[in-house]
Amino acid sequence: MSKSYLKSRMKIHAREKSYICVVCRKQFSSKSYLKVHEKMHTGEKPYGCETCGKQYRKCSDLNIHQRMHSGVKLYSCVVCGKEFICKNYLKHHENIHTTEKPYTCVVCGKKFGMKSKLKIHGRMHTQEKPYSCAVCGKEFVSKSHLKDHEKTHTGEKPYSCAVCGKEFKTKNYIKSHEKIHTGEKPYSCIVCEKQFGTKSNLNIHQRIHTGEKPYRCIVCSKEFTSNSYLKRHEKMHTGEKPYSCVECGKQFGTKSNLNTHQRIHTAQKSYS
Repeated sequence: MSKSYLKSRMKIHAREKSYICVVCRKQFSSKSYLKVHEKMHTGEKPYGCETCGKQYRKCSDLNIHQRMHSGVKLYSCVVCGKEFICKNYLKHHENIHTTEKPYTCVVCGKKFGMKSKLKIHGRMHTQEKPYSCAVCGKEFVSKSHLKDHEKTHTGEKPYSCAVCGKEFKTKNYIKSHEKIHTGEKPYSCIVCEKQFGTKSNLNIHQRIHTGEKPYRCIVCSKEFTSNSYLKRHEKMHTGEKPYSCVECGKQFGTKSNLNTHQRIHTAQKSYS
């Protein structure tokens, strides 16, 4: 074992983070971790897939992605035998089988696996928001929610999907996205048995059955089942059209409308 490697390992155990990013001041325990992080700011993606050309910041992400082309699935669940292309996907899946949640909210009865999660959830009932953004003043129930929000000001997207390369601001967003590749849908509607990859999508769906529409437009008072539907609708009033066709320059309020329009140029006719 080399002296430099031993020093690097000792820093990890001692939680010493002596390498600092000059752009965002984030600290790292080794120079190699800092170099990988810096590529996020420069946009550098030196590792390219020879099959589809997709590029990645890390060699490990490229290796995981290439398993998608080869069909190799190295990690299998010991409970149900389902196979996955990387260890992180397997760990996420295993949570389905280990459903122990010993901490219960005294107000609504919701259960949690960790005491800290219960504490954060409790603030929803008390309306307590102890963490505030230094830029816009918006308040949050947890430090992690604040950190995720701050990325909207910096534009930082540190989490990238190892399969398709798509980048995300938060760990929760990438976990939700990864289920597209694994096909995992652990949440079922008790009314129609339709299955969903995330609990939030299940909650939105269930409003179809309950008739609940908690999001209201302040201009015309129209109500919607989800915040994303409301935001899409609001563009109608503001006239905002952020999506432009690269062929003819025509602008659209939603990405789905742009995709539909672009079929004119590609002569794609999906519906017969």
